[in-house]
Amino acid sequence: MADLKARFEQAVAESKSLPEKPDNATLLKIYALYKQATGGDVDGKRPGFSDMVGRAKWDAWNEVKGTASEQAMQDYVDLIESLK
Repeated sequence: MADLKARFEQAVAESKSLPEKPDNATLLKIYALYKQATGGDVDGKRPGFSDMVGRAKWDAWNEVKGTASEQAMQDYVDLIESLK
């Protein structure tokens, strides 16, 4: 677990300096996996229609609901590696 946590933290740092900016769908996936890994399942109400960005983020996070923290970390690391 400690090794995974270290690789996750490294991937978070690397995500800020990717060779090119990922498309919006990929950015939402990165966000969702990060939130799931660090905060667990999404909570609270879905943002209203007027908050399209918040709504898209909530929806993306909700899609990975139920994923274990360790699995979300591994998926995050794998996704960042594929974008390098």
